Amino acid sequence: MFYFLGGLFGLILLVLLITSLFIQQETQNQVYTVDRAPFSPAAIVFGAGLRRDGEPTLVLRDRLNQAVELYKKGLVLKILVSGDNRYIDYNEPGSMYSYLVSSGVPAADVVRDYAGRRTYDTCYRAKAIFGLSDVILVTQAYHMPRALYLCNHLGLKAVGVNSDLSRYTRFSYASWTAREWIARAGAIWDIWIAHPQPVLGEQEPIFSEQSNQLSD
Repeated sequence: MFYFLGGLFGLILLVLLITSLFIQQETQNQVYTVDRAPFSPAAIVFGAGLRRDGEPTLVLRDRLNQAVELYKKGLVLKILVSGDNRYIDYNEPGSMYSYLVSSGVPAADVVRDYAGRRTYDTCYRAKAIFGLSDVILVTQAYHMPRALYLCNHLGLKAVGVNSDLSRYTRFSYASWTAREWIARAGAIWDIWIAHPQPVLGEQEPIFSEQSNQLSD
């Protein structure tokens, strides 16, 4: 029994490693620095939690600050902030919106997605609800490959700009990376097998069709 469980655990780790490396390999050429990033009509900022006072966590602030940099350099016209808002006292998109506006981004150029409960949902809704086809993803390096992979297979032309602006603890980054191994396997499952449909609703195009194709 011990050898069986040990072998099963080893097999699971091997599958997670292979799927993680597969996604990493597919997306590695889609990541840019801010200085080298191409123009895109919109940036997508993924939620990453709020503090008890409702303000963005350090990880989320880094994502938002990087999006501000892209906007001020003229590399994006709009910023889509996507996060969880299932509970009355938890509003990721609202907090992200307030942070960006207080950082100098005009309110009219920040769009809130209140149903971005996970990365898959955010990428799916970016096209299905907000009419985007060409985007820059803003997130940390540990999360970027999965986000790009999902966009690739959900019909979004995407590049990424990493937002590792702070020094995170080794323990935190190691735990995030380990969790990503599982999440990347889940992404492959969602794309090729499950095909889940997130919360949808009425379409809310951010741009007209013409302006969304500026960089095509």
